[in-house]
Amino acid sequence: MSDSGIADYLPTYASYNWTGSPADYTLATNAQTGGDSRVENLNKWYQSGDTAYIIISSCLVLIMVPGLGFLYSGLARRKSALSMMWACMAAGSIINFQWYFWGYSLTFSPTGQSGFIGDLVHFGLKRVLGNPSPGSPLVSSLLYSFYQMQFCCVTAAIVAGAVAERGRLMPFLVWTFLWATLVYNPIACWAWNANGWAFKYGVMDYAGGGPVEIGSGMSALAYSMVLGKRQEKMMLNFRPHNVSFILLGTVLLWFGWLGFNGGSAFGANLRAVMACWNSNLTATMAAITWTLLDFRLARKWTMVGWCSGTISGLVAATPASGYVDTWGSIVLGIVTGVACNFGTKIKYWIRIDDSMDVFAEHGLAGMIGLMFNALFGVDYIVGLDGVNTGSSNPTTGTGIGGWPIGNYRQFYIQLAYILACTGYAFVMSAILAYIVNYIPGLHLRASEEAELLGMDDDQLGEFAYDYVEVRRDYLAWTPQRTEQYGADPDLPQEDRHGIGEHSKMIKEGSNDAASSGSGSGSGTHNGRFPAQGDRHAVALEDQEKTKHLADRESHGETLTTPAEKKSA
Repeated sequence: MSDSGIADYLPTYASYNWTGSPADYTLATNAQTGGDSRVENLNKWYQSGDTAYIIISSCLVLIMVPGLGFLYSGLARRKSALSMMWACMAAGSIINFQWYFWGYSLTFSPTGQSGFIGDLVHFGLKRVLGNPSPGSPLVSSLLYSFYQMQFCCVTAAIVAGAVAERGRLMPFLVWTFLWATLVYNPIACWAWNANGWAFKYGVMDYAGGGPVEIGSGMSALAYSMVLGKRQEKMMLNFRPHNVSFILLGTVLLWFGWLGFNGGSAFGANLRAVMACWNSNLTATMAAITWTLLDFRLARKWTMVGWCSGTISGLVAATPASGYVDTWGSIVLGIVTGVACNFGTKIKYWIRIDDSMDVFAEHGLAGMIGLMFNALFGVDYIVGLDGVNTGSSNPTTGTGIGGWPIGNYRQFYIQLAYILACTGYAFVMSAILAYIVNYIPGLHLRASEEAELLGMDDDQLGEFAYDYVEVRRDYLAWTPQRTEQYGADPDLPQEDRHGIGEHSKMIKEGSNDAASSGSGSGSGTHNGRFPAQGDRHAVALEDQEKTKHLADRESHGETLTTPAEKKSA
């Protein structure tokens, strides 16, 4: 105990000193790397608990990528279910390389002075080791770069919802690399780099309302606009094919979001706990609100509505959970649930097929969360991390907060930031999509035939299930037969679709106008129809049918129908 009555915290480089930075980094032998790991222990600058917590949080955020895959897969039709999972996972793979290559440097380099985007001082993670991170002195830049990479991966996976049921995958991945470089990296630099214009302006964006939520929402909207609407004749009786997948994806997202928001305190501290509390409260209230709004129309409870409300609440908590108190999160959840529920109608007004409602649930909810920082943000929440205690807003000179602490100017600061992120993300994403679309071989949209078959068949050649989507409609309306074997031999192949438009498309695509039985197979040769969704099963079906009829004939049975005699 010192003479002043304040406890000493020794040694002087230990984490969590009385105030200010957690460690006296001026004692470092090499400011760029944290020291020489061959002769000294670089871990001395950090608490092992903080390091372990952010490593685990990084893994939690990673779980959100397959969570989005399950969510989008369940929302799509089964013939495109696997392609949505693949798009999310592949987008994450592209970002892993992009972030290592130059993404981290363009976002967080300390020497880029433009305020718009960084330079390449950390190209290939050069000079990223044991020095304190640009986000917090509680963790190393090596760990911080890994954690922030997961944010970019999740954002790209959110945008992947724009390709649903009609977009080609390879052009999307090319676009994703360009998008990360020219959209995500700049917006993240604005908000979180000490040289970013938004950071200097005093913007309050805790975990990514701008780069993650508005960035994904507006980018997905722009990509959907360039891609065009799904064919209306394919939308008859459309419904999510697997609500269980939607719930599974939502639960994985919620689980990962606690690492997303809690980990953005960059340490195992009280601010992280508060962020987790706020995330749960906002998600809960948004889910309740959304479900009640849906119940008033159908007089039935909806699982999809609960999932949609939960996700929109978690999105709104992303920029706000480290700034508002718990009572603010209750209000935020209710407002978000109402606004995003009605926001799903915006895509019809602007005539853009945002098939996964990325704009309504991410873009709009992110804007609401950012504005709530101005209305409900308080400085005593910010100081709970032990690092920002006593920090002040560089523009207003007040503490870091909004109206509750008398900082009324924060409202227009947040509004200006939202408008900048919204306009830049939409325009730049659309420009990149148009550019990629005109590159030979990288046309964004799949063909009409491919859309009928489904993206799984056209883009992957694999399926989420071991049967093809059209068989559900076929079995639903085909009369029951005494002999339940294979397909009805008298039923033309093109008529096995429950929707008339599908049959018409098959007929129009055929060089042979005459109908044929299931023995006609699929393909454009030998008089076969070119657009049959169960084409992989037709050949085997023909073989089995012929074998079956031959067995019947060999046992003395009489083949009664003309189709049976022809097949035999």
